[in-house]
Amino acid sequence: MKAEGAIWPTGLKPGDKVRFVSPASTPDRDDVFQRARKLEGWGLRVDYGQHAFKKRSYLAGTDEERVADFNAALRDPAVRAIFATRGGKGSYRIADRLDFEAAGRDPKFLIGFSDITIIHLNLWKKCSLVSIHGSLFNGRSGHENAENTDALRTALMTSDTITIKARQVENTFALTTQGSARGRLIGGNLSMVSTAAGWALPNLKGAILLLEAVNMYVGEVDRQLTMLRNAGHLDGLAGVALGQFTDFKPSSDNFTIVDLLREHLEPFGVPILGGLPLGHGSNPVSAILGAVAHLDTSARELVITRGA
Repeated sequence: MKAEGAIWPTGLKPGDKVRFVSPASTPDRDDVFQRARKLEGWGLRVDYGQHAFKKRSYLAGTDEERVADFNAALRDPAVRAIFATRGGKGSYRIADRLDFEAAGRDPKFLIGFSDITIIHLNLWKKCSLVSIHGSLFNGRSGHENAENTDALRTALMTSDTITIKARQVENTFALTTQGSARGRLIGGNLSMVSTAAGWALPNLKGAILLLEAVNMYVGEVDRQLTMLRNAGHLDGLAGVALGQFTDFKPSSDNFTIVDLLREHLEPFGVPILGGLPLGHGSNPVSAILGAVAHLDTSARELVITRGA
């Protein structure tokens, strides 16, 4: 059952317990433990799902094991936030089996991106739960970055407004148009947005759609955006926030991912802000999904407000 309005988890404070779970692929243990030490430095207590480091082909255990870990974290009143150990593949296999009643009854932040996008989407669709698109470490190199860690700590442990500035070095910066927009920030990884269509994708009318992608052929993105457009899922958007589109190979005639995105998105006639440091590129930051955001193309920034 979908709740009215947005459900906001309480911000974290020193002494709170957080749990790492693996809804998708198996993580690197050392990487997870390094992140855990950083969280402990913030005064948080860290534990792990029973199957967090299990491996079954490209998955962190069976579907039953992965969803059991996730639901156990949702149901445990001592756990105040859930960190996905990584993305990869597999969250889409369990995103319809979450305990949405528990998620709405005892709201807590889910932190993750990439494949985890489909869980963010379905948590918003089913119970309007606000969540965090992001990770503790640099999505590309795995090394700690002050901007990255500060952004996540701000999102999790303060009530501050979040301002994300576009970066001119990002290829999607060239897609920025004119105008401003206000709406709920919904989306994340494009592959998961398209995978969610028809069952886990919430209504995007009036929303600011966040999109990022990595390591795909231009033609793959073309298919995904064509499906979303033709099915009407992108009708009524308030605006588009473009994150990092990384590791793309141009076609033989140098038709780039920027060219393709322009073809698909400009006909909607809504403000587009490109160059946002959200996704798999260098030094990504964190954004609060489900929050009301103001997209300002003149200022080249996305401002996310609390509790609206």
